[in-house]
Amino acid sequence: MTLAIEADGLVKEYGDVRALDGLSFEVEPGEFFGLLGPNGAGKTTFINVLVGLARATGGRAEVFGHDVESEYREARNRIGLAPQEFNVDRFFPIHEVLEHKAGYHGVPPAEAAERAATALKTVGIWEKRDTRFDWLSGGMKRRFLLARALVTDPDLLILDEPTAGVDVQLRRDLWRLIERLNAEGTTILLTTHYIEEAERLCDRVAIVDSGRKVEVATPDELRSRGTDTLVLTLESPAVGLPDLSFDGVHEASVDGRELRVVADSAGAVAADVIRTLDDAGIAVADMDVRRASLEEVFVDMTRLDEEATTDYERNGHDGDAESVEAER
Repeated sequence: MTLAIEADGLVKEYGDVRALDGLSFEVEPGEFFGLLGPNGAGKTTFINVLVGLARATGGRAEVFGHDVESEYREARNRIGLAPQEFNVDRFFPIHEVLEHKAGYHGVPPAEAAERAATALKTVGIWEKRDTRFDWLSGGMKRRFLLARALVTDPDLLILDEPTAGVDVQLRRDLWRLIERLNAEGTTILLTTHYIEEAERLCDRVAIVDSGRKVEVATPDELRSRGTDTLVLTLESPAVGLPDLSFDGVHEASVDGRELRVVADSAGAVAADVIRTLDDAGIAVADMDVRRASLEEVFVDMTRLDEEATTDYERNGHDGDAESVEAER
């Protein structure tokens, strides 16, 4: 099977800064794949390498089997990019901008006009086709960037923070649109700072920090690595607690009538906790389970990766790119 994206040991250096540090992962055709990481993690640099805006210092990347450097044109023609920044020609009506974009990819004029119309209708701004980009509202500008990415009929749609700065309703409208595109077979690579966006949309996510892959897993798999909180409302304030140190329980604390039990799986310990409380004469009025969120796991994993990097440098390594790479 030809992979939609294959990154193998990608390195990108800007002087003394190593933006990508041996990044490797794979995206399957038709997958909705999320790329998560803090600011400066290397997400946009990776996208720039895929689309030819940056040349990797080392390693390789392929898009549907085409090397992004030696087969640049073939790889780029498979990609539609909706970037973070508004890098749009502001002097033409937006339908003409789309026609020009299609023309850059070798689409004949008549077909380019049809594609532009289809893209504008798809994102819901066809009635603004004769408007210049600068005159669009912020939400319409985001929609237009998506239309521009779609006008070449890409197999891989890259969305770099597509809902940044938009209102909740527009975000949900864009979610529904890109979910439909994915259901129709388009492979999607999404970068986002909205964790709930990744939880809702992505089949798998890669967590990236300091230009390196921390983990690749499904949102459910990542959430399972966090902890649940079992919140019990007691009939009356508890003076003390019985022993609740069951397997998988990390912490138990009580504040008035609220008892909180932090565990690997709340469901696995709930019965034992309630039975033990009942044996101790402590009545339970209500129970709630708060599952681990992807955001909590993400924060923990990137924090641990940052600590590991700091320890590495503290133990005699100054962070020089070549010496670090040699150690690996």
